Amino acid sequence: MTGLTNKEKKIKAQQIMEYLDKVFPNVDCELNFSNNLELIIAVLLSAQCKDEYVNRATVSLFKHYKTIDDYADARVEDIEKHIRTLGLYKAKSKNIVGMANMLRDVYNYDIPKTREELETLPGVGRKTANVVLAVGFNVPAIAVDTHVERVAKMFGLADKKDNPLQVEKKLMSIFPMESWGRIHHQLIHLGRYKLPARGDKIIDPELEKLLI
Repeated sequence: MTGLTNKEKKIKAQQIMEYLDKVFPNVDCELNFSNNLELIIAVLLSAQCKDEYVNRATVSLFKHYKTIDDYADARVEDIEKHIRTLGLYKAKSKNIVGMANMLRDVYNYDIPKTREELETLPGVGRKTANVVLAVGFNVPAIAVDTHVERVAKMFGLADKKDNPLQVEKKLMSIFPMESWGRIHHQLIHLGRYKLPARGDKIIDPELEKLLI
């Protein structure tokens, strides 16, 4: 659906929230991590890669590397051994080591708490920064991955031509700020389990009405 006014989008957004709160009431980030350092690394690794694959790789990675110093002092080649099953593993390994060095040398061992600072870290773009803000620091943010972008366009909440940043801004304008962190995960689950890009779409009557 296209051509909805902002008022119509807000009405539809409310209907979508009500549906998602019934179907996915308690969803959370599906990446495995135990602290914000592991979170930012896991999200970095998830670029163009399924969360389940990342979770398999990080079992070994997180077992061998515990601290910022561990990653900063590691050889890129050694990081690669743990994540070579993931796409772009060479670039991601280099970014992890570079990021850890910045966390140590620039940010005094603190994970930055602002989007602007997070985006200075190697391998961290806006989507990764938004996930870290929302999940790690409970800061209202909507991270637009491929699932969120695709589902937003299916509902007519964004235009087909919109890029991820445009989708993000439109979603923030129509969903209440207090729902941003939750709605991000719910839309991901919706895209993964009810409206997959490939394969059979699992559509119930209530959801189908929202897509018309």
